[in-house]
Parts: sequence; structure tokens; C-alpha cells
Amino acid sequence: MSRRAGALAALLGAAVALGVTAYLLIADFPDGPSALFGVFWALVAAWYGLLHRGARRMLGLGGALLLIVLAIVDTILAGHGFAWLAVAGAFAVGVAGSRVALRPDSRLPRAAPPRVPVLFVNPRSGDGRAGEVGLVEEARRRGIEVAELGDGEDLERLVREAVGRGADGLAMAGGDGSQALVAAIAAEHDLPYACIPSGTRNHFALDLGVDRDDVVGALDAFIDGGERYVDLGEVNGRVFVNNVSLGVYAEAVSQERYRESKLPTLLNTLTDTLGPDGEPAQLHWTDPGGAEQTSTALMLVSNNVYLLGPRPGSGTRPRLDEGVLGIVDFHPPAPGSGQPARWRRLSASELEVECEEPVPLGIDGEAVTLEPPLRFRVRPGALCVRIAPDHPGASPSSVAASDQPYSVVKRLVKIAIAGS
Repeated sequence: MSRRAGALAALLGAAVALGVTAYLLIADFPDGPSALFGVFWALVAAWYGLLHRGARRMLGLGGALLLIVLAIVDTILAGHGFAWLAVAGAFAVGVAGSRVALRPDSRLPRAAPPRVPVLFVNPRSGDGRAGEVGLVEEARRRGIEVAELGDGEDLERLVREAVGRGADGLAMAGGDGSQALVAAIAAEHDLPYACIPSGTRNHFALDLGVDRDDVVGALDAFIDGGERYVDLGEVNGRVFVNNVSLGVYAEAVSQERYRESKLPTLLNTLTDTLGPDGEPAQLHWTDPGGAEQTSTALMLVSNNVYLLGPRPGSGTRPRLDEGVLGIVDFHPPAPGSGQPARWRRLSASELEVECEEPVPLGIDGEAVTLEPPLRFRVRPGALCVRIAPDHPGASPSSVAASDQPYSVVKRLVKIAIAGS
């Protein structure tokens, strides 16, 4: 699909979805708004259930499910079930079209390839994705030295030994935690680095502009790829490429039983931390305006700022070279307070977080506990990354990073008319 066709599909899908929704809410008054009201109370009931255990949890979650079912039945009985399906379909078409129309296409400056590139492969990452695509064989065919991690092997030791032997380019095929370790060593020696997306989620690859569906093609970064410099994040001397989570999620992943029982562990941690009898850890920090802040539920500190909200590319970082930390501070509704949930998005070049006890963290998805204070900082332009020539070379949100949704619409209209 061309960019123009994608823009037309996005605009048409959005127009149909909004138009049909408005018609249904007006034509089906008061049943249409009452169904939305039921969904709202379902969310309230679900939150009540999440904050409690035992019978009260079942009551809250069961009540939420019942309210959702009643809202769906009410919509079907009103004869508008197919219309709402059309809204969902139009919305899906609009999202797909916007992704095509606003896909990044960054041409990075070419650079001479490294003479002795080394690829480190975690064969267990991503459920064995590297093995499925024949990554090791393809790397060797390109003249890239390969080091596969065996059980219990020390990745840092292997990387430093390779650098000592004369490696002048480093690549990692594995999860984001492994990517951060190799990237930190590459930055330390000012060596070019390539991110090979063979992990489970590959968030760093996505924001770098590496095509996550083309694992083998990512190797061409060391053949005829382009280069650019990006930032790295750091907390108490440990490098991270994506983000560090603090609060409920970090508390859950730090527990041994999380690996075997993820959802129950997360739910119980949520109850124990934020429920009526919960005693959440108090995270104290100062915002960029100088005001003292306290966080308990969820705090996310990222290497550059995430784009959030209902926009193309939401959940990714438009830039990785702005020299800032992104800070998301989420406050859920307190039990019995009647206050709505709220969250803020901030940015700063550094941040210090105090706590009266050791702090569990999720650093690029890996559970770590550090002694406070937690000192976050960004290292601007610390890492030279290489991207394959056929890959986007920029984040999915780099084209539509404005905070104003209307600017995205204006760009889609421009593409639909001019084709670019």
C-alpha cells in the first residue's frame, strides 16, 4: 500500500468511526449513553476487585464482567450491534492506514563497515527465534564472527574478551537487558553497535528504527548500513536502553514466584501495595519545577520521552537523541477517596529518587533491587548505532510526534493530496 492510499484509508476510517459513533449516541438516546455509563461502572468495580483479595476480589471482578455483558446485550437488543462492529472495523482500518502513511523513512549517513564485527547470540531469547531464522549461519556467511551464549555464561566477560581481541563492531541478538549490556560496552569503547531483534518484544529495536520482522536483514547494518548516535540512560551506574519501572510492577517482578505465576503475583502485589491495608513504599523526588513529589503506585523513568495517548506510534519514543529522561508518574484512585486516577509526563536531564528502604526496579524488564538514593541521568549521544539500509532507521512515532492530534490529521490530509 502506498503512503497516499494509507492516508486515505486512515482519514476515511476515522471519519466513519466518529460519524457512526455520534449517530448511535444520538439516535439511541438514552440507551447509547447508558451503555457507556455501564462500562464506566464496570471499570470502577474492576478496580475495587483488584485492590482486594478473596470474596471481595471475586465480587468486584464478577460485577465488572456482568456490567460489560449487560452493556453488550443492551446494544444488541437495541439493534445496533452490527453498527458498533462497523465502528470497530473502521477504527482498525484507520489505524492500519495511518501506520502506512506515517511510516518513518530515515536515510542515515553511510559509514565504513567494521573490519572485525562480532555478534553475540542468546539462543534462548524470544523462544529460540535466532535459531528459527538461521541467524548464526547468516551472520557467518556475511563474515561476522558469532559468539553464542551457553547456559551460565557471562555475557559481559565474553564481550570484553572480544573487544580485547580486536573487535571493532558489536551486535547483540537477545532481549533488551542483554542489548543494554552490550550497548554499554560499545559506548565505553566508542564502537559501532547493531541491535538484532531476536528477543521477545524488541522495544529498543523498534525505537531505533530496526524492522523487528527482519531479524536476518538487521545483520546488514554491519555490511552497508548507516550510522547515528543515540543516548543511553543510567541509574546508579547501570545502563538502560529503554526504561526503569518503580512501584507495583517492579515489586511484582522482583518476587521469585512471578516467573511461574505472573498474573496472580501481579494482582496480589497490587492488593498488598495499594489496597485498604496496603503500605506502599514512598518514593520521594523533586520535579523539574523544584516541587517535592511522592509516588507510590507506578513511576517510569525512560531513556528519552515516550509518546502517549491516542496517536499513531503511541507507546514508542519519537527520538532517542534529545538528551533527556522521560518521567511518567501515575497515581491511581485511592480506596474510598472518590478521586480519579491521574498521571503526568515530565522530562529532565537527571533525577534523584529517595526511599527509606531498598527499591525494587524493573530495568529493561529485568528485576533488580538497588539501595537508595537512585540517581538517574542521561548520557547524550553516547552510543553509535548502525541500522541496515532497508530498515526504517527511525521510530514509528518520529513522523507524528506532535502533542496536538490535529497536526496528525493535517499531515494525513497533506499526504492524501500530495502523496508525500
